[in-house]
Amino acid sequence: MSFEELLEQVGGFGPFQLRNVALLALPRVLLPLHFLLPIFLAAVPAHRCALPGAPANVSHQDAWLEAYIPREPDGTLSSCLRFAYPQALPNTTLGEERQSRGELEDEPATVPCSQGWEYDHSEFSSTTATEWDLVCEQKGLNRAASTFFFAGVLVGAMAFGYLSDRFGRRRLLLVAYVSTLVLGLASAASVSYVMFAITRTLTGSALAGFTIIVMPLELEWLDVEHRTVAGVLSSTFWTGGVMLLALVGYLIRDWRWLLLAVTLPCAPGILSLWWVPESARWLLTQGRVKEAHRYLLHCARLNGRPVCEDSLSQEAVSKVAAEERVVRRPSYLDLFRTPRLRHISLCCVVVWFGVNFSYYGLSLDVSGLGLNVYQTQLLFGAVELPFKLLVYLSVRHAGRRLTQAGTLLGTALALGTRLLVSSDMKSWSTVLAVMGKGFSEAAFTTVYLFTSELYPTVLRQTGMGLTALVGRLGGSLAPLAALLDGVWLSLPKLAYGGIALLAAGTALLLPETRQAQLPETIQDVERKSAPTSLQEEEMPMKQVQN
Repeated sequence: MSFEELLEQVGGFGPFQLRNVALLALPRVLLPLHFLLPIFLAAVPAHRCALPGAPANVSHQDAWLEAYIPREPDGTLSSCLRFAYPQALPNTTLGEERQSRGELEDEPATVPCSQGWEYDHSEFSSTTATEWDLVCEQKGLNRAASTFFFAGVLVGAMAFGYLSDRFGRRRLLLVAYVSTLVLGLASAASVSYVMFAITRTLTGSALAGFTIIVMPLELEWLDVEHRTVAGVLSSTFWTGGVMLLALVGYLIRDWRWLLLAVTLPCAPGILSLWWVPESARWLLTQGRVKEAHRYLLHCARLNGRPVCEDSLSQEAVSKVAAEERVVRRPSYLDLFRTPRLRHISLCCVVVWFGVNFSYYGLSLDVSGLGLNVYQTQLLFGAVELPFKLLVYLSVRHAGRRLTQAGTLLGTALALGTRLLVSSDMKSWSTVLAVMGKGFSEAAFTTVYLFTSELYPTVLRQTGMGLTALVGRLGGSLAPLAALLDGVWLSLPKLAYGGIALLAAGTALLLPETRQAQLPETIQDVERKSAPTSLQEEEMPMKQVQN
């Protein structure tokens, strides 16, 4: 008897699984609230150099600013420079003073802002950029905060992937909740940029537990037939979080209170773990038969299956555990020990890097679309819903592999076409940006489902940890890639699209998992994922000859 047969007895999709999906919805909503938070948290409002008070004989503010602030080529006042000396203004003493110093009007000297900046607080009352003056020469530090956060997610993915395979999904999910709550509160109370960067990095490490534990914990209680619908249904909670962020950001304009608002929901999440079941698949691989037996009976009762302790005896469960139990603890080296697992792991890390790099590159760039930041965020969230429906239909009929490659290709084409659209055609640029965001989210939805089905139960969390680690490396580099616009304005979009195209080609090298049972052991992967020619070589000679 296999675990799939046990699951068939107790119900592979019913109230028990639906309750599990509902209980694990909160982590999915919290993830985009934190991952995309820099859109509002680190927003840079309009700013200019702080200037001395206006002279009494200058009656118009605009004229006063003209005397102190140079203009950019597009006609706007400079955000980072001021004139070394006030410029001449008609009928004012400023012009007389300047002429007395013999300054040339055609080559006025400019200097950086030495007395700080003045910010436009009409849209944001406070952000990290205004809190610590992370603008102009320091704007790289503002972007770096997002990179530090995703670097924390990168490290946390590896740690949670390994530890949850060793100590259990449910226990490590509790660690993720508590750590996120404590570190989020510490971030909101930061008194310096250094403290903020450190606490946000550690918060990213804690949130990594959500990214790699929730999906496998759901899938390992689901039968083959319903994994797709449950996976896509669960991913809609992420979309809900994306749209919720637009509302929360609109209502709360101070970065400390905003960070507090997206962190406090972890408290009820900790309480909800009382009803979240541990993975029976994982318990059996660890030889913990009694616990697995108890969860299976509970699943049967909630699903209304006529199963009792006699029909689902502990001895029968023990036999399944004897086949699946692993003596040696999982290791990241196990992902590369055998040919097929090595092939899967190498392809998956490229796909995950491309998915994360393009998704966060698109998601964090909400400027230049002719909409305000709240409208853009809401639109980016709303467009994900129809694309998730597209994913659901595609993975059922075209399969996981073609869906993964197709969504990444769509992202690359949207980004590439946007490069060809002139700056005057803002409506087309907006449409292409929204299409690219939709395709990139579809690729994200698919990659979680696809990767969870590729790795065996004994290494599923470890494999998710490795791929998420490399994926978050892509996410951490995405904000920094935006700084390439200083070299060439279109270079960031070219980088996002090129990496997405590379990931699309790599996805075609992975094996298809549609309608396949979840592999339990490394041997299952080697056998089920092998090419047809290799499978035939393993068959008895008489079967090959037939």
